[in-house]
Amino acid sequence: MAVDYTVIVVYLAGMLAMGWWGMRRAKSKSEFLVAGRRLGPAMYSGTMAAIVLGGASTIGGVGLGYQYGLSGAWMVFTIGLGLLALSVFFSARIARLKVYTVSEMLDLRYGGRAGVISGVVMWAYTLMLAVTSTIAYATIFDVLFDMNRTVAIVLGGSIVVAYSTLGGMWSITLTDMVQFVVKTIGVLLLLLPIAVVKAGGFSEMKAKLPTEYFDPLGIGGETIFTYVLIYTFGMLIGQDIWQRVFTARSDRTAKWGGTVAGTYCLVYALAGAVIGTAAKVLYPKLGSPDDAFATIVKDELPVGVRGLVLAAALAAVMSTSSGALIACATVANNDIWSRLRGAVRRGEGAEAAGTAHDEVSGNRAFILLMGVAVIGTAIALNNVVEALTVAYNLLVAGLLVPILGGLLWKRGTVQGALASVIVGGLAVIGLMAGYGILANEPVYLGLSASLVAYVAVSLATKPTDAAVLATWRERLAGRTPELASEPVPAHQ
Repeated sequence: MAVDYTVIVVYLAGMLAMGWWGMRRAKSKSEFLVAGRRLGPAMYSGTMAAIVLGGASTIGGVGLGYQYGLSGAWMVFTIGLGLLALSVFFSARIARLKVYTVSEMLDLRYGGRAGVISGVVMWAYTLMLAVTSTIAYATIFDVLFDMNRTVAIVLGGSIVVAYSTLGGMWSITLTDMVQFVVKTIGVLLLLLPIAVVKAGGFSEMKAKLPTEYFDPLGIGGETIFTYVLIYTFGMLIGQDIWQRVFTARSDRTAKWGGTVAGTYCLVYALAGAVIGTAAKVLYPKLGSPDDAFATIVKDELPVGVRGLVLAAALAAVMSTSSGALIACATVANNDIWSRLRGAVRRGEGAEAAGTAHDEVSGNRAFILLMGVAVIGTAIALNNVVEALTVAYNLLVAGLLVPILGGLLWKRGTVQGALASVIVGGLAVIGLMAGYGILANEPVYLGLSASLVAYVAVSLATKPTDAAVLATWRERLAGRTPELASEPVPAHQ
């Protein structure tokens, strides 16, 4: 195992070094939060794929394959479908808005007053997403070093907090690109073919497993529909995803780079299900499906390769964790704290160097603060699935309707948006308390209540001011610069 340990230690040291390098580049708010909006197609595709394919997609995807066979791919597959839908239909418009958060988009569209409430919902979602990723460190470090759960969470979480705090989005972008490469080599190019060969090939797998393991719909229609509702729609509106869209250097990069990343997710989904199916042949009586990934890596891979594949799992967790952490901190600082302090300033001239430095320092402090909160919460919680379900239920029921409504329906009003967020959020919380966190009814009924509230209140209130809508259309067209000192971009 010495070689495997060396691979992991070198990988972790490299993550910290990239954090230090990113700190030297992040000299402004734009550089720190959205990498200066300068990512080209290759880096944008790699980092977008890295953030959406986390520990749940890797360890959980293999576990679903172990439990259900090829239809276990549906969870990760719906994530890929959501990223494709976002990239093809919405990402170009989102990139042209030149904002930092989803709540800022809602304020632009509806004329203000939606930011704090929507920010609280988005903050809760990003916090729980970061927590679930951080909990996953315990599983990986237990396999690697037989480490205590709390120590594993503190170690893994501290490394992510360190490089994210140092360099912001530049550090996260560079580390995510490395993580994307490691995941591709470790999971797709090494673990997938080795697992299939060890299981005796597809013919042997079919001979040893029930036929439903090879039924594309074997996991069940209702489960697939729930995945679509939670993950496909969740991809359309999450701050962690939008913040990556904001890093694209052009709307074309956001559209086509995201399409490549979404397609990669579909391949990754199928790979995880096949690996899990192979693990079922090799280890038919595991205590938990989620043990399938660690078991097949530990028992079937040669020295060195095992270290790289475990580094791939660590990369998957770190990419989602760091993306959720900076999203959580950005929302907490820009959408909640700054607004409550009355410090929101729009339409000002170029920032002075000292002000820009202060904004970077403030956002850096919030990443550190949120990182400590994430690690503490992760230590206190045990059930990853429940935490992730709460996060996505709140996101979809509270924010899907006002965000998509704002993009697609000009009659939507700020009163309708606020009603939608409040009604949908409270409904899903109450329904989770009544039906249970893992039940399907909360998100179904909560989303329906949010839609009814949005339409009814919007139609019953005065239409959005024409001047607000005109400014919104200018932003969508990319004709309004982020700062007065920036040139107006050429029409694309």
